[in-house]
Amino acid sequence: PVLVRILMSSVATGTIENIVLEIEDEAIMSARTTREISTQKIGEIVMRWLYKTDKVAYIRFASAYKHFESLEEFINEIKSVEENKQ
Repeated sequence: PVLVRILMSSVATGTIENIVLEIEDEAIMSARTTREISTQKIGEIVMRWLYKTDKVAYIRFASAYKHFESLEEFINEIKSVEENKQ
């Protein structure tokens, strides 16, 4: 639900459904040998998909997932996204 709320502000519904399916597929593939996957791994998969899809949604998710402890960490993440956009 959190991921969907983050994406709904800027991404079409069909795209959201596709992203969720891709994340699920990747998580299933990652867990195929151990039959389990850590929440950390799921968070990394989600962040990778958000980064490719919507930079604003990525920043919103990253701000919660990475537990930024200062405004400087938050600004550095935004700068990193901005630098990699070019």
